[in-house]
Amino acid sequence: MFDVLVFVYEHYWRGDVCPELQQLERKLSAHGFDADEIHAALSWLDGLNFAAQHASADPGPREPAGAPGSMRIYSVAEQDHLGAECLGFISFLEGAGVLPPAMREIVVDRAMAAPGDPVALDELKIIVMMVYWSFGHEPDALVLDELCEPATGRLAH
Repeated sequence: MFDVLVFVYEHYWRGDVCPELQQLERKLSAHGFDADEIHAALSWLDGLNFAAQHASADPGPREPAGAPGSMRIYSVAEQDHLGAECLGFISFLEGAGVLPPAMREIVVDRAMAAPGDPVALDELKIIVMMVYWSFGHEPDALVLDELCEPATGRLAH
């Protein structure tokens, strides 16, 4: 599924320029992706589109997740499915000010819809990129570097 998502991200620069799911399915099939992998990715993308549209439509002033000083408490199911590494990465992005609460909730929702127990950090990074993509935003260069470059081989300063 994640190979398909990466392909979609690389070939359609924003979510709103991506073809309808039926047309996208034909294009993905023509590029040689497995039918099961395509179906899983399209189902996941449909959920992403739904979440992004509803987040955009809802101004959210009553939403407590956006309140200054608020804290997100993860359920046991979320903790188990995301794992410590992914939860730490989400916290890092929030602390850096690059993952607002509404986008964080979509990241968590889409990560919960992803296979794997726990979700791998590389897969979570793809999910974060796809959430940015669905809003038509490109992460700034430092965030993009963090999302695309493997952490192995880096020296801490």
